[in-house]
Order: sequence, then structure tokens, then C-alpha cells
Amino acid sequence: MTPSESPARDFRVVAVQPRWSAADFVSAAAFRAWMRAQLGEASAHIAPDRPTLVVLTELNGLPLVLRGAGWATRLGTFERAAAALFLARLPRTLPILLRERVSPIRALQLAGIDANTALYLRTCRDLAREYGVYLCCGSAPMPRYRLAGGRLRRAPGVLTNQTVLLGPAGELIGVADKVHLTPGEEAGGVDLCPGDLGELRVFPTPVGDLGVAISLDAFRADVIGRLEARGCTVLLQPDANSQHWTDLEGLPPDPARVRDLPQAWLESSWTASTSGRSVRYAVNPMVVGNLLDLTFDGQSAITGRAEDAPEPRSYVLTEPRPGFLALAPWVAQGPPDDLRRAGLDRAAGSGHPLENRYRTDTLSADLHLPPSHVPTPPRTPHEEALAAVLRGEIRAATPVPGWGAVALAALLAAGVAWARWRKR
Repeated sequence: MTPSESPARDFRVVAVQPRWSAADFVSAAAFRAWMRAQLGEASAHIAPDRPTLVVLTELNGLPLVLRGAGWATRLGTFERAAAALFLARLPRTLPILLRERVSPIRALQLAGIDANTALYLRTCRDLAREYGVYLCCGSAPMPRYRLAGGRLRRAPGVLTNQTVLLGPAGELIGVADKVHLTPGEEAGGVDLCPGDLGELRVFPTPVGDLGVAISLDAFRADVIGRLEARGCTVLLQPDANSQHWTDLEGLPPDPARVRDLPQAWLESSWTASTSGRSVRYAVNPMVVGNLLDLTFDGQSAITGRAEDAPEPRSYVLTEPRPGFLALAPWVAQGPPDDLRRAGLDRAAGSGHPLENRYRTDTLSADLHLPPSHVPTPPRTPHEEALAAVLRGEIRAATPVPGWGAVALAALLAAGVAWARWRKR
């Protein structure tokens, strides 16, 4: 069946708003349990008579850097944990730092990336199969692979914030990178590589012509414009907002017009679906919870055109408006000053009895779209490699072997490299 012959589409979308903690990532079993719990929450919303798309949150694979090192969570901050892990794993991190000429924090992530990528992909594949859903896995720091001689080859130094889309048999639909990085994702933060705007594509499926705009990308006209030009009808915005929800926006487009964060958030999925050309719906799940010293908070939403959702409602600190098909309530209601205080009380390190007391939620909406006329894009070499991993035809690349005892000079060099990187 060609795209022009595809039938009209009736389907359901589900957005999961989970709460995470460092303990969810210290072992493969803990990570699988956390991910399975999210699909378990979604299961009550899965439609028995139509396809269902479940959308998970941004960077839900990032804390896998803690895997096998539960002791590091006791160090209190992500920066201290990362520094300690870099030194503890020096036989693997130092060769990558020197050979691939990357920062210590990227070397730390790349040192375990092949095993963590395999765990992430196979966990998501198994859940998509078990629950019979289309699955937007959220996003995770992932490398760029290709197949060569029946083996995986990793592009040196490359690590992007990457979303993987799977079908209900666990098959790969496509991959998308985040193009616009926040300061916390750039050098001095977790040091990821920006994606290429020209590589963003739209994937036609029975649950919409899917375009991915990870977090900040959904605020950017170049990303939304490219996806709309390629016929995106369902925009997916996996998110991990690293501020308390009633803070001021962290990346104001105009420093003279700083706004409440929820007010700024209206410029992402809600705007794309209420005023876009091809985008008819948008799904924006947001993770909550304090991860060591980092705060994550927000209100997940499913949005559409005003005529699809005429009931006025909106995020806290904003005026009610049409366009919200489903919206997670925030943890409190009341005057603006009370809401701002409630956000601070829950933030990491507040010491308040309400610290880390966030609301989890699961949203769903039944959607309808006409037949698709979007062509299926050809797979990239990276997608071919991931598809082979998901089919179980190939194992992830073998980690760099340890060196045994490391000389004192290497330890000193690593310490100097880390200190220089932190001063950037």
C-alpha cells in the first residue's frame, strides 16, 4: 500500500509523567523495573480496538552512567559523582579521552555507552512488544553507529541526545537527534553533540506522521518549520525540564522580557498544534523528581487545535485557553506567589518537608487523522545498525579492555584534564 492509499487513522496517544531517582539507574534490573513501571501505568490507557502510541520522557537513559556504581549516588551531586566515576573507571575513560580528544564527562559516558545503549534499546524493544504499542522511547545520550563486516562501529567522539521510535513488534521506525542544546547539555554540562537540522525527518505510521522535537527543539522555528515542511501531523516533544516549574524561564529569547516558565512553555507544543500548518496534535511528556542535586518538574500535556479541545485550561501561572486535549495538574493551585514558593519547596536541596514531592501522571487522548501522504524516509546507516541490534542479529560493540594498574602520571593527567574542563 503506497502512502496515498493508506487508510484514515484512528488511534490513541499516551503521555507518561514519571518520577525518577538515581536509584533507578544503578543496575540493569533497576532500570528495567523503572521503565516497565511506566508502561504499566500506560497499560490502563492502551486502546483495545486501535493502535496506541506511548511517549516517554527526555534523557531517560542519561543516568545509566551510574550503572554498577550505587556508591556514587551518595556523593550528593551529579558533578561529584561524575568526577569520582571518571577516576574509578580510568582504565576505560582515559584511553577514550586521549584517543577521541573529548572532555572527561563525554569520555565517561562513551566508556560505557555500548553496553548502556544495548540495555536501553532492548528494554524499550521488549516493552513495545509486550504491550503491543508504538513507543517513543524518550531520549538518551547515544553514539552514532554503522555496520562494518558484521560488527558495530562507533563514530569517535560523537554523542547526541537521541530519540528512538519503535513499532509494536519492537521494530525500528526511526531515530531523531536534538538540534538545539541547553547549557546543561553543552560543554561544561554533560557535553553532548548537537544534532543536524538537515537530518530531521518525518515517519508515517498508523499513529500519525511522527516528527520529533526534543524539549528545546519544540521552541525553535527552524525545527518546527522543517518538520512541517515534511508533513508532520503528530509532534513528539519528550522533555526533562531541569528547573522547578514555577521558576522564571531559563533561556529567554529576549532578556528584557523574562517570563514565568509555564508562560514560555506555551511556545512549544501548544503553539505548534494550535497554529501550525500540518501539525495537528502534539504530545509533551515531562519527567519530574530530584536527581541528586538536579530538579526536574513540569506539566505533561497533549495538545491539538482549538476546535478539537475547546475547554479553556492551561499551565499554572497562565490564563486558561483552548487547545489542551489532556493536561496533568500541577502539585498546587493558588496565587502566583504561593505557586512560586511551592516550586522552591520541592526543589533539590530545599530541606523542606515537601522536597521531591512531585505529581506523577498518565494522560491519553483519542485522535483522528486522514490518510497519510508522507513517504517513508530511507534508513540512515546508523538506523540500519540499530535495527540489527534490535533484531538480535548483532551485539553492541565490545567495551575498551582495562589496562590493569594505571600509572600515577595517568592519574595526574586525568585530574588536570577534569579540572580544566570544569573551568570552561
